[in-house]
Amino acid sequence: MPADAAAQFDIDHVVPLKEAWRSGAAAWTTQDRRAFANDLTHSQLVAVSNRSKAEKDPANWQPPLADYRCTYSRAWISVKHAYGLTVDPAERSALDGMLATCA
Repeated sequence: MPADAAAQFDIDHVVPLKEAWRSGAAAWTTQDRRAFANDLTHSQLVAVSNRSKAEKDPANWQPPLADYRCTYSRAWISVKHAYGLTVDPAERSALDGMLATCA
């Protein structure tokens, strides 16, 4: 692996911080938000090479690799459930579509 290979990756939140804020984190304490941002337990932090997701939810962005959509949707749901975050109708519809790809 080339020495600069790590520079091609970022650590990203499955559920972006801004999305979490809109989904209920605005009511959390600073300590709760910090715990969410640094969570290594609920599939929240992942290494990514695709920087196009930004703060988008599944209604506005899905992994370009179709084979990863099942894994991604399950991780998204796991994080949202673990933290009691809301899911809007468009997000739910997109998640349902991605879950349909699960074998």
